[in-house]
Amino acid sequence: MSESSATRLNVFKTYKLYVGGKFPRSESGRVYEVSDSKGKWLANAPLSSRKDARDAVVAARKAFGGWSGATAYNRGQILYRIAEMLEGRREQFVREVGEAEGLSKSKAGAVVDAAIDRWVWYAGWTDKIGQIVGGANPVAGPFFNLSTPEPTGVVTVIAPQDSSFLGLVSVIAPVIATGNTVVVIASEKSPLPALSLGEVLATSDLPGGVVNILSGKAGEMGPHLASHQDVNAIDLAGADPVLAKELEIAAADNLKRVLRPQPVDDWSADPGMSRMTAFLETKTVWHPTGSLGAGGSSY
Repeated sequence: MSESSATRLNVFKTYKLYVGGKFPRSESGRVYEVSDSKGKWLANAPLSSRKDARDAVVAARKAFGGWSGATAYNRGQILYRIAEMLEGRREQFVREVGEAEGLSKSKAGAVVDAAIDRWVWYAGWTDKIGQIVGGANPVAGPFFNLSTPEPTGVVTVIAPQDSSFLGLVSVIAPVIATGNTVVVIASEKSPLPALSLGEVLATSDLPGGVVNILSGKAGEMGPHLASHQDVNAIDLAGADPVLAKELEIAAADNLKRVLRPQPVDDWSADPGMSRMTAFLETKTVWHPTGSLGAGGSSY
């Protein structure tokens, strides 16, 4: 029998986590079934453990120095490159988003196009946000005073549950655009677009560890990440009210920033600066002028 006439078996995709620029399976070996909007099985996704979450934080912290120290222009180039790579794999994401959210091909295509455009939008802001939220401050005395934004550090994000791709991009892109690194817990019911995004990030010049993507239960990993001493902030976008309260309490001892979930998030609305400024700190430098000399101080 010739190869062309034989019945061909589909090659099923094995979805993996994205941690430190690599694609590990969950260290626990656990998986869970992911179904489409009609209950049809799509794939087995890794069920991440707390050890996976710890590994992701280690990777994010390791990558933070290089990413935050890169020029804003370079970060913008890389975010734009992500959009380029997504454009080349558009059909795959249209299929995955359509299956995840029960959308027609045309509607799923509109969602994917909006997500690609969102990467471009945030890419354009990387070298402008500092000029908007920083600046020279008026001082009554022989000093001049400059304020500049700096990234907070390692940010944990609970991704939206009902927007598997556009919402996901809307919470990742602004965090890394400003120089932070991120550990993302993907939508539990629709993690496949997020796990596929890891494959795009790995081929888009983004340094390993800047974005780390976990799939599984936010209720299992979230409290551990919220209380982790090396996590600096958390975005509760995809947490339900009960989990959000639990994570906010867990974060109280050591996190600088908690971005609370909004009553209604319209991920299709035009993005603003709020998700960029939410994870920025302000550094202020005082510098004497005139006869006081050339010394200076900052806080």
